[in-house]
Amino acid sequence: MAKKVYTDYFFDEPAYNTHDSGYIPLVTPKVEPQPLAIPPLLKPDRQTDTDDYYTVTAQESETQFLPGKKTKTWGYNAGFLGQTIVFRNGKQTHIDLENKLPELTTFHWHGLNVPGPITDGGCHAPVYPGETNHIDFKVHQPAATTWLHAHPCPSTATQVWKGLATMVIIKDDVEDQLPLPRNYGVDDIPLVLQDREFHDDNQFDYRADYDPDGVQGHTALVNGTVNPYFDVTTQRVRLRILDGSNRREWRLHFNDDLEFAQVASDGGILPAPVYMTKVMMTCAERDEIVVDFGQYQPGDEVTLMTDDTPLCRFRIKSFVPDDTKLPEHLVDIPDETPTPDLPVRTITMDGMDDEVALDGKKFDMSRIDARQKVGDVAIWEIRNTNSTENGMVHPFHVHGTQFRVLARNDGPVYPNEHGLKDTVGVNPGETVRIKVKFELTGVYMYHCHIIEHEDGGMMAQIESYDPQHPQTYHLMDMDTLRNAFAKEQGIKPEDVWMPGM
Repeated sequence: MAKKVYTDYFFDEPAYNTHDSGYIPLVTPKVEPQPLAIPPLLKPDRQTDTDDYYTVTAQESETQFLPGKKTKTWGYNAGFLGQTIVFRNGKQTHIDLENKLPELTTFHWHGLNVPGPITDGGCHAPVYPGETNHIDFKVHQPAATTWLHAHPCPSTATQVWKGLATMVIIKDDVEDQLPLPRNYGVDDIPLVLQDREFHDDNQFDYRADYDPDGVQGHTALVNGTVNPYFDVTTQRVRLRILDGSNRREWRLHFNDDLEFAQVASDGGILPAPVYMTKVMMTCAERDEIVVDFGQYQPGDEVTLMTDDTPLCRFRIKSFVPDDTKLPEHLVDIPDETPTPDLPVRTITMDGMDDEVALDGKKFDMSRIDARQKVGDVAIWEIRNTNSTENGMVHPFHVHGTQFRVLARNDGPVYPNEHGLKDTVGVNPGETVRIKVKFELTGVYMYHCHIIEHEDGGMMAQIESYDPQHPQTYHLMDMDTLRNAFAKEQGIKPEDVWMPGM
């Protein structure tokens, strides 16, 4: 049977961010093409057969993005973004979280199935300047591309904009056996897609750029590289793509409509490859694609685009022919039956600009909005109440779990949504049904991942509980957070700038 090749972006075109009144188009800077930066792998402090030990450091630095002055940036064990962290399913992992920044931060393991709220690293797990916190957890989930980013509500957007985000790769025995490229930096390439605005002397100025519907910039960055190219030395290349932007959607395609195969989404490998020429990513989503460059000759060039803007040029070099084909079936994903008699949880994503809310309420970090028993398999229905005429896609994210997408408006899901997900874009006026199970106890946030929306209150919290072992959590509160930022900045608490709150 001939394979199906999809040639559209799936999402509702009237909801594209290009229609926003505050949309900022990308402009390619007039700078010479630069080699795509490949973040180095973070070396463990030590390893055994069963345990890995790491130190992850949030630090200040300067980065040369453009000619002229370097830009003041933050990163994880790096000047901007971070070194790529690799975990192995089944291993005990021990991490020192070191803060060398001038203000408090948190370390959120986006997509990892770890206890909440402290290990998960949301707003309840601050690491203060000059201090080091320690976490331990067992990696217990399939191979996937996840990520680490700061999450100190309501300053998540500011800190991510400065650079606090990096890719985290999970490996396992199942993925090891699949015919996928996996030579990191050669044919297995991370692509962290972001945009930034550069002001006087090439500096970031988040406050000047602030937009409650999401901050954008004119310049695309790929792994922190402006106008990058990558030299292709193998016929098949795996791209691990992360939408690490505060707001921007990416509508990806090659300039000659080269076909590619999506083989994984947020939570890991898909049941089967999905062949396409276009894919749209909303904030925080991850897509892994395999590109076959076999039709090109040395000296050719093919460009990855978003809409009409070039993102990365792939320069074809000599390579050994490779006739490896993807199998029709990749992995089995358990399809768990919903727990009987559980009511459907309904969630509304409301408003735009400063009026964003979840279920009609602004986020309160001291309030637990819902509870779900560990091990229960529950149906959630997520509705975007924005107008279909002028609303926006809201990417819905849940901490501490990977869910299954069941339906869009009672109809089929998108072809690349049959795997595990932790973030799903919801069109204006649409209801998306998902199936959610928490395997660990804790307090977890769920929210829109347009980062200014979550900072602005489009967020809530759920407790995953074990009735046999009830727990009490010490949750962060706004006064404590505001007072800490005030002390660090040397100003009065009432003068602390907290956009959106």
